[in-house]
Amino acid sequence: MPHDFFDDLNEKQREAVLYCDGPSLIIAGAGSGKTRVLTYKIAYLLQNGYEPWSILALTFTNKAAREMNERIARLVGWERAKYLWSGTFHSVFGRILRAECGLIGFSRDYTIYDTADARSLVKTIVKEMGLDDKVYKPATVLNKISEAKNRLILPEEYSADASIYKRDLHDNVGETRKVYELYMKRCKMANAMDFDDLLLYTYLLFRDNEDVRKKYAGRFRYILVDEYQDTNFAQHRIITQLASPDARICVVGDDAQSIYGFRGANIDNILRFNMQYPTTKTIKLECNYRSTQNIVNAANDIIAHNKNQIHKTVYTDNPTGERLHVFAAYSDKEESMKAAAEINRLHRYKDIGYDEIALLYRTNAQSRSFEEALRSCSIPYRIYGGLSFYQRKEIKDIIAYLRLVNNPNDEEAFKRIINYPARGIGKTTQEKIQLAAFEHGISLWAAMAGASEFMPGLNRGTLGKLQTFQALIEGFRKASDENSLFDLSVRIVKESGIAADVQNEPSPENMSKQENIEELLNAIKTFETEQQEEFGTEKVPLSQYLSQVSLLTDADQRDDGTPKVTLMTVHAAKGLEFDAVFVTGLEDNLFPAGSARYNPREMEEERRLFYVAVTRAKKLCYLSYAKSRYRYGQPEFCNPSPFLDEIDERYLDKDAATATARAAAPRSFQAERPSFFGNAPSPSLRKISTARPPHSTDEPRLESVGPFSVGGHVEHERFGRGTVLGIEGSGDSIKIKVEFQNVGTKNLLMKFAKLKALD
Repeated sequence: MPHDFFDDLNEKQREAVLYCDGPSLIIAGAGSGKTRVLTYKIAYLLQNGYEPWSILALTFTNKAAREMNERIARLVGWERAKYLWSGTFHSVFGRILRAECGLIGFSRDYTIYDTADARSLVKTIVKEMGLDDKVYKPATVLNKISEAKNRLILPEEYSADASIYKRDLHDNVGETRKVYELYMKRCKMANAMDFDDLLLYTYLLFRDNEDVRKKYAGRFRYILVDEYQDTNFAQHRIITQLASPDARICVVGDDAQSIYGFRGANIDNILRFNMQYPTTKTIKLECNYRSTQNIVNAANDIIAHNKNQIHKTVYTDNPTGERLHVFAAYSDKEESMKAAAEINRLHRYKDIGYDEIALLYRTNAQSRSFEEALRSCSIPYRIYGGLSFYQRKEIKDIIAYLRLVNNPNDEEAFKRIINYPARGIGKTTQEKIQLAAFEHGISLWAAMAGASEFMPGLNRGTLGKLQTFQALIEGFRKASDENSLFDLSVRIVKESGIAADVQNEPSPENMSKQENIEELLNAIKTFETEQQEEFGTEKVPLSQYLSQVSLLTDADQRDDGTPKVTLMTVHAAKGLEFDAVFVTGLEDNLFPAGSARYNPREMEEERRLFYVAVTRAKKLCYLSYAKSRYRYGQPEFCNPSPFLDEIDERYLDKDAATATARAAAPRSFQAERPSFFGNAPSPSLRKISTARPPHSTDEPRLESVGPFSVGGHVEHERFGRGTVLGIEGSGDSIKIKVEFQNVGTKNLLMKFAKLKALD
């Protein structure tokens, strides 16, 4: 191998590349050049007696596999690189199964079912078994089957396990064991496997065919596994089948970045690697080439608080850089506006491109306030790995209900929700409604309302379902006249069946939907409250809110190739890096999540998640939190995240509001976040005056009223601090004009304004 091959490697990286005599564990800290080490190691093996087909390299994503293969090809040439057994677990094991499928009862032309195929088969089986498909939802049942397969639990073992049966009974899906058994049989009859089967059947192939296991264990003279901290039980067991305790196996990863426990990843696989392979040589890549010294030091402080870890001391030769900026906000609205203002400053005055800035949050629901703030500042952005808040299905469904309540002739809203949640109004009935509407020149709503007249062929059962839906919407329309906008929205979510639909299983996807729905309801309450404060409106019209939402929805941006600020969850950010990173929502019960407080293992994963967030930053890192957030329709005080206290003050730059917030923050703790989906009552809005703010230019101008005076400083529970610019009016119509530091100028009715004088 040429001497210059190692010129780009430091001493530890070189050691990791050169050691090939037995098991090795490479602990690769954030920004330590892990991919370079992997590719150079494979290239080194290829140039030192290893044939490409004798090397097995496993990754987690196709993107990682492509990047690794391209780098190797540049080092050793495509002719040698193309024969490597390199790819994702599923692709490599699928290749083995194609060659050996006869031994497990499949033919070589077997089909691989995607998620939609698998759900369709489960749905068919549930129907054939006569089970309630509203309870035995395909996604619910398939998630349980997937979990079992990844734990290598076969149908007969699933049925025999009393604890599993008890759990399924608790979830009202006690017949899942029978569905699982039929599902496996039907897949085999169809000569088909799902993605989980690619792992399960590979394990069974090696378990039941020792000669085959030995063949592949002998073929792969060297095994490399990337991101080993993310392996699950099945992946770990298959690797164990192929690699004996003294095998030439190299696993690469960072236990400090193990954040996928909810997907089945088991951090113990990397923590106990030395026990499974006693002759392991552990090599730690501790030089961070990505971040400044202050960011690296802060990250070290964070992860040092975890007990279960492989200790390392990450360092960097990069400049010291700025300290991590910590700022408190009075509300999530002010937090988002502060972040937007700082992004604007970084872009305009520090010449940092929008595409080098990331906003990270713990839950998808948090994107709403940041999206609205960035839009208001004309800052382009993109949602990485997801949809914009107002484009998410559950949000569009609720908005469609509100639109139909406001205007029953809204055709698109009608079509979207007439059978959601499912109420037995199928495609055929909907087509009949559309045909009747076309023939008589009327709206879909009118055609449905006059179904007996316009569609005489409908049976009694179908007519009853249409009448029930009509009564539901008319009930909401009546409620819209009598209730606040917020209370109406809560009622729609509950009585329409949407709440029950997203509560049917405790999956991460459904939890995210619940959080998004709660965020929408909180946004509605915020809009309503601000309209009352500014205009004194006793009851905010539904049409007024829908007009505002339509502007937000219409502003959703498509990717046109121009630089944009990246918004994403911390989980989605793993493996990425940016010049400037904003880690937001650092509040107890949010980050870390409330459920982690009493579970040390979960708490350590939450801390690793925070570590991952901070180490995405190359030059600048901002940590922010709000002192209050709306939850189930009312403002709730928030405590700063305990993680902030784990960073040495030397590495932090706190704004004045942060110091004040931490000194004054109430220390009460709630184990779980409040929820619209729990038992907490939804507060009704207080009755307020119908008096509207004066608009006459002849309004008397005042220098002061009560504790407030022009030029004085005030504080608002959501808008933060500001300066009084003017006071005018009399009696209940007195208005106060305030320029807030981060949310701009507001004209507030004194009698409703939640202001506190600071002077």
